[in-house]
This record gives sequence, structure tokens and C-alpha cells, in this order.
Amino acid sequence: MKSWTKNQLKRIRLALMINSDSRNKYLKEKNIFYSMGENVFFQPRIIPSDPKLIKFHNNIVVTSNVTFVNHDVFHLGLKSLGKGDYQYLQYPIEIMDNVFIGCNSTILGNVKIGPNAVIAAGSVVTKDVPPNSVVAGNPARVIESFDEFLEKRKKEVTNNSIESCWERFNKEKNKQEQ
Repeated sequence: MKSWTKNQLKRIRLALMINSDSRNKYLKEKNIFYSMGENVFFQPRIIPSDPKLIKFHNNIVVTSNVTFVNHDVFHLGLKSLGKGDYQYLQYPIEIMDNVFIGCNSTILGNVKIGPNAVIAAGSVVTKDVPPNSVVAGNPARVIESFDEFLEKRKKEVTNNSIESCWERFNKEKNKQEQ
């Protein structure tokens, strides 16, 4: 069987796995990525186009719908315009230790995310993320240090019952309306 077909079958199998622990075990056993350290939680069901260009270190959480774009097909547009013989380009992505990547984020190629970093949900990471930082936005920019983020989290309410969540929500919204 051709390697392209095998890769497509792996992608389909991964997408159909309901349990995220099973998906993570499968990703590691089949060496889908260039490397995958210890305690890597990869929730997306879609494998990036060029997974061998992605390196995960240890203690990483990649939440749902995170997209890794480590290639460029711009050459096709140039070719159709008759602009010469340009090549398909590929770019590595490296995620260091203790990183959290929020849902619906996009990580572009040729990017290194430093250790102890948080990527806020919906962010578009276009350049390296410094160690010990929290980034957000499009393009993602540093909004605070990792230590500042941890201090805020310590102050968060620990009662997360549904009733308590709604009570806090309503209290906050009533303040905003006044």
C-alpha cells in the first residue's frame, strides 16, 4: 500500500477515535509527529498536513480545533499566474515544555513556543512565543507573564457547581448593566 494511502487511513482512524486518551496513545505509538514527549494531550481530531515537522516536548495541552499550518502552497498561485518555478515550502513548529494552547488557535510554521507559555483561545501565532508568557489575539501578542496568569488563577473561585457558575455570571452581568 502506498505511504499516502497509509497516512490517509491513519488520519481517518484518528478522527473516528472518540476517547482522547486513545488518540494520544495512537499518535505516540505510530510516531505521527516528529517527536511527542511525555504528558502530551492532543485533542484535535485532524492531523496537520506535515506532522513530521511538529515537535512536542513535555507537559503540553493542545485543545480542540487547534490548527497547525506548517506548509505554504503559494507556489501554486504563482505558477498559475505564469510567475516562474517556485517550490512548495515547509516549516517546522516546536512546542517546548509546559505549554497550553487554547481552542480554535492557529499556529503558523517556523514558530517556536517557549516553555511555560499559554496561547489564548482563538489566537493566531505568527512568530515565536517567548518563555513564561501568555499570548492572545490575531496576530498573537504577549498580554501578561505566566506568573501573573498563575496569580490570577489562584484568586479564581473554586466552587464550580452549575448554580455557582450562574450566580457569578449573573452578578457580573448585573454590575456591567449598572
